[in-house]
Amino acid sequence: MVGAGKEGRKDETAELARRRGFIWQAFEIYGGAAGFYDYGPLGALLKRRVEGKWRDFYRREGFYEIETTTIAPRDIFESSGHLESFTDPTVMCKSCKSVSRVDENVNVDVKCPECGGELEASGELNLMFQTRIGVTKGEGDEQAAKKSEGYLRPETAQGIFINFQRLLKFNRDKLPLGIIQIGKAYRNEISPRQSLIRLREFTLAEVELFVDPAEKNNHPRFEEVKDRKLRIVPSDGEAEEKSVEEAVSRGIIANEYLGYHIARVDEFLESIGLPRAKLHFRQHRQDEMAHYATDCWDAEFLSDRYGWMEIVGVADRGDYDLSAHASSLNVDMRVHTESGKVVPHVIEPSFGIDRIIYALLESAFYEEQVGKEKRKVLQFKSEIAPIQAAVFPLLNRDELKSKAREVFQKLRDASFFVEYDNSGSIGKRYRRQDEIGTPYCITIDYETLEDDTVTVRKRDTMKQVRVPIAEIKEVLV
Repeated sequence: MVGAGKEGRKDETAELARRRGFIWQAFEIYGGAAGFYDYGPLGALLKRRVEGKWRDFYRREGFYEIETTTIAPRDIFESSGHLESFTDPTVMCKSCKSVSRVDENVNVDVKCPECGGELEASGELNLMFQTRIGVTKGEGDEQAAKKSEGYLRPETAQGIFINFQRLLKFNRDKLPLGIIQIGKAYRNEISPRQSLIRLREFTLAEVELFVDPAEKNNHPRFEEVKDRKLRIVPSDGEAEEKSVEEAVSRGIIANEYLGYHIARVDEFLESIGLPRAKLHFRQHRQDEMAHYATDCWDAEFLSDRYGWMEIVGVADRGDYDLSAHASSLNVDMRVHTESGKVVPHVIEPSFGIDRIIYALLESAFYEEQVGKEKRKVLQFKSEIAPIQAAVFPLLNRDELKSKAREVFQKLRDASFFVEYDNSGSIGKRYRRQDEIGTPYCITIDYETLEDDTVTVRKRDTMKQVRVPIAEIKEVLV
């Protein structure tokens, strides 16, 4: 793979994504706005395929999906701790007054990333977007204003937690209880500069698994994952490879439920085509742990452009969330289990879909010299490729176009998302499809008219085989 190098160099992944209709800067004709991107036709298809794989993956775990609101009243986030704790430290430039987030790249010891001026600490900034719910009567009514205060959700999880009692009843008062949700979340990032890596509006796919705390070291399917090797980076050590069983037994990963779901995250990322050589799981240090977490591991992808970047977080949230809402509302969130009446603990795998899309684009992209040309390819797995196959007439002749349209429609009717293309030479059509990641190209020629066979060209090898039209669907699966 030919990477794009460091951040100062041209981002070939982003350029290809923009040119071929994967991802575009939002509000571009108005000059754009940092931290907002739109998905073009191919990007939306790719994203939906990843989300579909994710849904199927967790449905096999027996988890149900719900959909909750993206706006919630102030009380929700006051109880959850987000009003107090969901903040980032910031610095301000003394010269241009721009505000930057304090992280590994920006702190008071370096210069302003905008103008090179001197920086000074400027306190903590809450990252939630504030809004108003309804209309307040009269000005200066502080109580009414507070009552109407709302926020765009910074995670999908709270919608699940506040529905816990109904969900538990739906599940016949039994634990464990797994609930999934995919949806938009919003964070007013201070200085989003990195394509899909730091967004103000983004998509999360989250799992909230409610478990009996006494059973956290007794996952019923742990045997299925115990031998899976993981590359892990403990908070107090160096990167090492260990089996899930060894990491749990040595206390590096806190319990079987957490270990099981870290392994499943690793399995899912591999299944959609991310190379395992570019993945590891890093444990959070105590000084970076979210206010709700007792332990947290990030699945990180090694980007050629941005270095190690988080794409999934797997947290043990303990009983923080249910206890917080129970205390705020004075309600009982406990469940009767064999070990007594307990407040369930929560294991949460949280997938950043947009970051995963970027990782897929970058890791799938490569170039190779073919004759006098450079062939650019997105080497997507066929099950997530936006276009599953392209159908071409070899020549722009009516009899070939008619047959090609017939084959194209048969595949569409069989629920394959295929594209018809008769524009330009056959070589240029192949190159276009390679660049957007189409796994197969199907060419209709004069031999097709005689024996109902077609040429199927495979993207990765460029090898061509003759296949009867009746058997094309089996090739594409």
